Amino acid sequence: MKELIEGILRELGEDPKREGLEKTPARVESMFHFLTSGYQQDVAEVLNGAVFAEDHYDQMVLVRDIDFYSLCEHHLLPFFGKAHVAYIPDRKILGLSKLARLVEMFSRRLQVQERLTIQVAQALHDALLPKGVGVIMEATHLCMLMRGVEKQNSKAVTSAMLGTFRESPATRSEFVDLVKGRSPAI
Repeated sequence: MKELIEGILRELGEDPKREGLEKTPARVESMFHFLTSGYQQDVAEVLNGAVFAEDHYDQMVLVRDIDFYSLCEHHLLPFFGKAHVAYIPDRKILGLSKLARLVEMFSRRLQVQERLTIQVAQALHDALLPKGVGVIMEATHLCMLMRGVEKQNSKAVTSAMLGTFRESPATRSEFVDLVKGRSPAI
């Protein structure tokens, strides 16, 4: 990869051997390996046995404001934001940190936000078989800020609703209220 990055620098009219750039190919290679490290992980590894039997809790579990960083597969520019992940258990719960780890694993791949959102929801659904799963992701895309339309205050919002989150307007509404930091109507 280092040779390819040197070639890109030359194509841009730069000298990859000049002082400020001589270590750049190695740094960029290391950066790409880190930013795409999700390809070396799978759901079972990330969840690492943190699925627990729980017969008494059947209300919504939500972890909101999970920071994520990803690379847009169209321009290899970053997009980043917050993920809000919820589920309603059906006799199984998951360690809370694993919700953030699922987001991290899928965001550390070349992505589009729409796919990232459904991958998190589907992985959680497949692992727990809960009554429902809801995922909302809000992100700023540098491909829209730095180039193209250059809209500085734009955010993309995507959602994936499975099970009762899709079927029940009350459940969906409770989820959205909790994501917004409001107490749900009782």
